[in-house]
Amino acid sequence: MTDGRPTAVGSAPLWERDAEIATVAAALDALCADQDSAGGLLVFRGKAGLGKTALLAETRRMAERRGCAVWSARGAETLRSVPFHVLRQLLQPALLSLPRDEVRDHLGDWHAIAGPALGITRPQGDKADPHYVRDGLVSAVRRIARRTYPLVLLLDDAHWADPETLRWLAAFAERLDDVPVLVVIARRPDQTGGAGARHLDAVAAAAGRPVNDLSALTPDATAGLTRATLGRHADDAFCREVWAVTDGNPYETVELLAKVHDSELEPVEVHAGELRALNRAARGGGLVDRIRSLGLEATRFAWAAAILGTGITVDMVARLATMDDDLARRCADVLCTARILTRRPATDAEGRDDELEFVHPLIATDVYRSIPAGVCTAMHGVAAQIITELDRGAAEAARHLLKVHPDEDEELVEQLRQAAREHLAVGAPDAARRCLERALREPPLPEVHAHVLYELGCATLLTNPAVSIDQLRGALGMPGLDGDDRAHAVVRLSQALLHNDQLEEAVRTVEAEAARHAAGPVRLRLQAFQFMWEGIHGETAAPARSRRLAELAGTCTGRDNAERALLILRAFDAMTHGESADAVVDLCDRALVNGRLAPGLGWTDPEWGMELLMMLGSAYAYADRLDRAESLFSEARRVYTSAGWRGVHLSLANAFLGLAYRRQGRLRDAETTLREAVRLAERVGRRLPLYWSATCGLVDTLLARGRVEEAWSVAEQYGFAPPYPSTIVLPDIRSVRGRLLLAVGRTAEGVSELEAAEKTAASRGGHNPVLAPWSVDLARALAGTDPARAARLASDARKQAERFGTDTAIGEALRCAAALETGQRAERLAARAVAYLEASPCQYEHAAARIEYGIAAGSAVDLTRGLDLARLCGADGLAARAEEALDNGRGLH
Repeated sequence: MTDGRPTAVGSAPLWERDAEIATVAAALDALCADQDSAGGLLVFRGKAGLGKTALLAETRRMAERRGCAVWSARGAETLRSVPFHVLRQLLQPALLSLPRDEVRDHLGDWHAIAGPALGITRPQGDKADPHYVRDGLVSAVRRIARRTYPLVLLLDDAHWADPETLRWLAAFAERLDDVPVLVVIARRPDQTGGAGARHLDAVAAAAGRPVNDLSALTPDATAGLTRATLGRHADDAFCREVWAVTDGNPYETVELLAKVHDSELEPVEVHAGELRALNRAARGGGLVDRIRSLGLEATRFAWAAAILGTGITVDMVARLATMDDDLARRCADVLCTARILTRRPATDAEGRDDELEFVHPLIATDVYRSIPAGVCTAMHGVAAQIITELDRGAAEAARHLLKVHPDEDEELVEQLRQAAREHLAVGAPDAARRCLERALREPPLPEVHAHVLYELGCATLLTNPAVSIDQLRGALGMPGLDGDDRAHAVVRLSQALLHNDQLEEAVRTVEAEAARHAAGPVRLRLQAFQFMWEGIHGETAAPARSRRLAELAGTCTGRDNAERALLILRAFDAMTHGESADAVVDLCDRALVNGRLAPGLGWTDPEWGMELLMMLGSAYAYADRLDRAESLFSEARRVYTSAGWRGVHLSLANAFLGLAYRRQGRLRDAETTLREAVRLAERVGRRLPLYWSATCGLVDTLLARGRVEEAWSVAEQYGFAPPYPSTIVLPDIRSVRGRLLLAVGRTAEGVSELEAAEKTAASRGGHNPVLAPWSVDLARALAGTDPARAARLASDARKQAERFGTDTAIGEALRCAAALETGQRAERLAARAVAYLEASPCQYEHAAARIEYGIAAGSAVDLTRGLDLARLCGADGLAARAEEALDNGRGLH
């Protein structure tokens, strides 16, 4: 292993590891046997010193003998705050050795997302969604594994891996079934709490086999190792004492026997009493004393190496320990000879010196903990300064800055703020949060404090909106945020409240701030957000609010984004209340610039957020301009995918694109897209507004497809039942829930749900019968028990539909009216419904109307055409109804 060590000791940690080596061999054989084989995952768990590192080293040798590429990384206790540190260790050396074009080819479509997290490309934006970065890294590594077959990935000390790597590892472990790669992980038990422990447990579960728990050496194995190292003359009493002193720990046994060998102690019973003292000298305080005995310079060198933790070169250590290069090289030689450090050849092609690393993680930990507190803090500060001078970026310096004592250093605050920005750009909001929290403890200058707190609130907005609320309120409660900055903070606070399902408070927040400002752009912008949140808050969208919005929007020409926002809000409000669809489309068109979104009003522009554009697309969708709705929502999905915003944003983009597909009658596409929306929403959190939108749309689509049992199962699985959120949900949540209950035969509950929707519509001063079709569903449900009321409901639905004026609205109202009639009147109404819906872009409704008319009129031609349309839409239930009518054949012509 290292100079001066007895030859037999090199394999010591592998004593009594035959079973583990056999497990590795079998996994390697399976990997190498077939490039199409499933991936493998082995987890070895054991206390410190039980030989995990040696077992991974043996795995490397075995894999390389079989022709495998082997990439490895190791967690470190002092580096857990560095995002993606272990993953970068694992992949960077191989990727950086390739030409840029090949790196891009290896990462494929995920180059722009995974590259910055791996530290091999610059970020393309200010903020990357951590969920999407994780997924991008999973997909990128899967692609790399296929191109580098056979590949073995070794992760040592996984319990000390950074959180970002652990999240990737847990996700990657679940997707090994079709990737030819072997992942071998070594970890200690119970060394990681919270999310880290959950991720490691998920990894273990994904292995599909029991975790391999390593045990200590038996007395017989310890005796065999002792004699192999010191000679066959080592007597039984001496060997038993070696085992008793080390408790069979292989690492401690190796180090103790090396000390015995170096001290030329005879391995006989008379000297057995000296073993405990020698063992203390080999670890902990004894190890520290041994390093100190090597001299002050060697001790300083060891301390500096422990501070650096990674990327340990003689040059870097010399700068940190303030010694010349010659002295530093001599210290490195001394520490390598003493089995404290070992050399590792540099892996790049830039001619850099070989890197150093500690012989064992236990040594690194003991050395770091031995550094006096004041010296440790000072050295971290110097390390940060060196990294800054080398222009390696604030993010790399941040782990050292986090260790520096607070001292009202405004430069340090700015460095930490910059580090937070760099962390956010690669999808590491937790690391950004740590930097900003540390900056607050410095503390910042009074005029800067509120800005740091504001940045902290924004950093956690999408991942932890409840925490963001407190931080943003704190920022607004202190001096420093004025004018536009204060307005930005108020808007972000209202968005955090929205994402935390506190919509009423979001409305009050922007309303109160708007009242503080005189008429002008800032006030107009805040008023726009107030109306936006009120529009989303379905329960508060009262007639008085609509009148105020109409008056304010009436003064707008669309000359700036605040006015464009008010035009969109007015269009959405008019659509939800069933006003003229032509007026709705005109308002939407006026909010665009040459038919496109205005600069500063795009999907990723931070000022206005995604909610406003979702309203714009929804207004188009329900006004029968589904081409424009689909275009907007498709653009949202593309933009969010490219930007790596895979949480709230991409989930809602899929939910609303699914809504557009559902309205068009593309039910298969709608189901696929909405299932993806639900999957993404699950990762953000249940019961949030976006979760309801995705689930409601999926249930509605499954009902349209005629898969009632599956729709009920989805509703049960995802909690699609009261209490409902305070936000408006598209499609209308009570209408969809009511239709679901009717479909499964729970008629009384379904009627009750639809009547609740009726009351909500009355409180809002009207409704759109396409957006919230409760009236037509309730009319059909009451036709047999209360025909008079059903007729009134159908008549009101026709009036509302004619007021709104779209072909879809009028056609659906006529379908309902036809369902309540019989004979020729039913046939005439059904024929009129077909005429309107044939001109509508909603093909599912057209198919339904065509089939209903075919049955009423006995027309085989219309039934056949309706069947073709239903099949095209993916409406299995409608298709089955048409087929049954055609098969029956009676009365058809």
